[in-house]
Amino acid sequence: MTLTFWPQLFLGVIAFATLTMALIQVGLGVGAWLIARRVAGLIQRIERELKPLAENVNAMARDAARATSLATAQVERVDRLFTELTARVEQTADAIQRAILSPLRDGAAMIAGLKAAIEAFRDLTNRPQQPRSRAAD
Repeated sequence: MTLTFWPQLFLGVIAFATLTMALIQVGLGVGAWLIARRVAGLIQRIERELKPLAENVNAMARDAARATSLATAQVERVDRLFTELTARVEQTADAIQRAILSPLRDGAAMIAGLKAAIEAFRDLTNRPQQPRSRAAD
């Protein structure tokens, strides 16, 4: 009896160990499946909650792009406006110089000429007259 008892005992221990390992593996498989289901549900919930946020971010990005393009257009308009204003101010300054300063220069030259003529006339009238010789009469 001793010969058949030990092999049967070891065979029973091996069977028990195999059954225990099989149960552990089945438990791990079921646990992994449950965890996978929970993770999938969590991912779906996160996607549902983040979808409006992503849409809002996209809408804000579109609005920012639109605002940037409008600001760029406004800056270009202001730049054109200042360029035109500068050109018109320069044209006005040139017109003022031609309309006012040129006649002023001409008038100043005429006044200087008139002063010189008056001075020359004064010099002629204030000069002492020289006596005439009788031979010239």
